[in-house]
Amino acid sequence: MDDRTYTAAAEPGETATVAGWVHEIRDLGGIAFLIVRDTTGRIQVKFEKDGMDDELVERGLDVHRESVVAVTGAVEKEDRAPTGVEIVPDSLEVVAEADPELPLDPSGKVDAELPTRLDNRTLDLRKEEVKAVFEIRAEVLRSVRERFRELGCTEINTPKIVATGTEGGTELFPITYFGREAFMNQSPQLFKQLMVGSGLERVFEIGPIFRAEEHNTPRHLNEATSIDFESAFYDHTEAMDACESVVRAAYEGVAENCEAGLETLGLAGEFEVPEDDFPRLTYEEAIQRINATGELDEQLVWGDDLPTEAEHVLGSEVGQHYFITDWPSEIKPFYIKDHGDDPALSTGFDMMHPSMELVSGGQREHRYEHLVEGFEQQGLDPDQFEYYTEMFRYGMPPHAGWGLGGERLVMTMLGLENIREAVLFPRDRQRLSP
Repeated sequence: MDDRTYTAAAEPGETATVAGWVHEIRDLGGIAFLIVRDTTGRIQVKFEKDGMDDELVERGLDVHRESVVAVTGAVEKEDRAPTGVEIVPDSLEVVAEADPELPLDPSGKVDAELPTRLDNRTLDLRKEEVKAVFEIRAEVLRSVRERFRELGCTEINTPKIVATGTEGGTELFPITYFGREAFMNQSPQLFKQLMVGSGLERVFEIGPIFRAEEHNTPRHLNEATSIDFESAFYDHTEAMDACESVVRAAYEGVAENCEAGLETLGLAGEFEVPEDDFPRLTYEEAIQRINATGELDEQLVWGDDLPTEAEHVLGSEVGQHYFITDWPSEIKPFYIKDHGDDPALSTGFDMMHPSMELVSGGQREHRYEHLVEGFEQQGLDPDQFEYYTEMFRYGMPPHAGWGLGGERLVMTMLGLENIREAVLFPRDRQRLSP
């Protein structure tokens, strides 16, 4: 509609055509109001029954909620209206009629359970609070892309259908690829490492990853968005610096550009950009601090991964984003480089929000012989990864990087209870549609 005016831009004294959804109808007898909603907000359309064409009034008041309408009329100042203006209509067109029985209430007056909301995501996103989450998510992605470019990165796109899994194991999704077995990629890890050995050197990617997770929890997905970084001539400490910078940039972008969304979500007064440096605890320090609280049923020992309860205990202790460094080599992937003076210690790190892990990273093993040994130690066949390992024979520089869960970042940033609230159309063990 070339002559359409967004509701937020309607000014007194002009004639405007607004188009959107019928949010609410208020019939007060001699006067009635139709509330029209578009992406910028809502506007009040006033029907004075005695002074208007009966057909126009009937059409405006008989339309069902959530129908799409186009209203043309004079914009008048009205301090009592929600936005300070209202439209007195000359015409109203019902562009698309909605069924009278809706599967959920987009006005938010009647709550719906999350499965119902996800089944009807299009209607769900008509709610201001839900729309705000995805506007903020978009700003997070925009902000991190901008920071990556400031760090001198080139954006890449790597295959999501692969011949071998990044990390092997039972978390692979097999598919049939022209009569051959293939898999949905678990991570761009191997490809982004190959890129730092090319002329690009420093790269990032934002894209989907696929894991056949057995977990079906409020923080696990089977298709997720991974924010990945890799740089030649970086060690693990420099990679952590970049990680901290990117996460902070996401918060800064939201604070600067999403004031209305934060207000809608009730976060305007409490949303804080991380300002202090993220503490860096060694794995050994982490398990000592967790054990010292006495809050776990069993004490952690060297080599244990951190269960969810342990992450919560340590997160409460630290109270901000933080890193866990120097993990045992035996529980980190084959491509993570060990410390030169202690092969039992890896350069692997995790970056944590107080409530959960957000990032996994480290310095990578760039020496061909050591890389092949790492495959064998973890029960993987190096020959299946020859496309990857072969490139390490042709001058692969030292490099480091990480992967950040996009949905987890949004979830923790906004205090969402379920990661599915940060995904338009989630994929988990039960959900394959819509």
